[in-house]
Amino acid sequence: MEVYLDHSATTRCCREAADLMVRIMTEDYGNPSSMHRKGMEAENYLREAASELAGILKVQEKEIYFTSGGTESNNWALVGTAMANRRRGNRILVSAVEHAAVSAPARWLADQGFDVVVLPVDRFGVVKMEALEEALTPETILVSVMHVNNEIGSVEPVEEIGNLIRKKAPEAYFHVDAIQAFGKYRIYPRRMRIDMLSASGHKIHGPKGIGLFYVNEKVKIHPLILGGGQQNGMRSGTDNVPGAAGMALAAKMAYEHLEEKTARMRAMRDRLADGLSRIEQVVFHGMPSGQGAPHILNASFLGIRSEVLLHALEDKGIYVSAGSACSSHKRAGSAVLTAIGCSREEMESAVRFSLGEETREEEIDYTLDVLKALVPVLRRYIRH
Repeated sequence: MEVYLDHSATTRCCREAADLMVRIMTEDYGNPSSMHRKGMEAENYLREAASELAGILKVQEKEIYFTSGGTESNNWALVGTAMANRRRGNRILVSAVEHAAVSAPARWLADQGFDVVVLPVDRFGVVKMEALEEALTPETILVSVMHVNNEIGSVEPVEEIGNLIRKKAPEAYFHVDAIQAFGKYRIYPRRMRIDMLSASGHKIHGPKGIGLFYVNEKVKIHPLILGGGQQNGMRSGTDNVPGAAGMALAAKMAYEHLEEKTARMRAMRDRLADGLSRIEQVVFHGMPSGQGAPHILNASFLGIRSEVLLHALEDKGIYVSAGSACSSHKRAGSAVLTAIGCSREEMESAVRFSLGEETREEEIDYTLDVLKALVPVLRRYIRH
């Protein structure tokens, strides 16, 4: 049996999106900047994709931009906003559990002279609201907090954060990395006071290489990519028409019967957590089941290095992750696990299980059976 439990790293592109993309690449392949009929056909695909995604978020079509993925969207949010507003202020707030696509540009901005404040989190990975309130000053131009943490599944109170920003620093912009939340939660930026939002196609059974960046029309932001002036001069480069259309279709499908899908994923997550809790020396990280994301479970198998367990599971046809897929080849400890106070032993033995809407009970049960047999053997082997 093959069991894929690494959906937070990437998902299988759904057949409907793949078929649509093939048709666009092989039949309706025009450049949307071209003035002829082929170009207009391609432009229509872009408009339909933007309209679909705007409808899901309940924002304006002109506020949707297509990027190469979540990393570009996050970089654009931080660097583009900081550079456009540096005369007004220089303080930028980010949480201690952000993805590297936010924390890395934040560090770069600090090197450029910006006052970057890293907000602490509690042991569940949730931003401490009192710290946020204290850090918000008239000099604050941007706050960036993710919606769902990619490693431990913590859910940040984004609407509460948005309201606090409007109350304490009304001129500051609020960016949300929703890459792990889009397609799992209904997100309405205007109601939640989100000014900018990032999402990614390949996390929702869409294609890789395409991202969404929502920017409220009132936000002052500079483009990062200059050239031919595509996307209203905000993001130059030949538009990725197949990617945009594929992502929009995948998003449409993800939001159909959303509550049923997430309830099923949560049930699978709870089944996995219950089984893991019966194995000795397993420590969970993140929020309790009913509060955390429905699809992510992070656990440390004390006494076994995560890479060892990962490859042992791979030999049995089970695919999981040792932390974030984007940083899995780095030797430094997880910034997220460090921020929530994990010990070195817990960090070195942490494994992330991330489920999808297709995950089945028999896959969970098979995984548990394999782990119950593997873990004691690996611990004995390592100790010797």
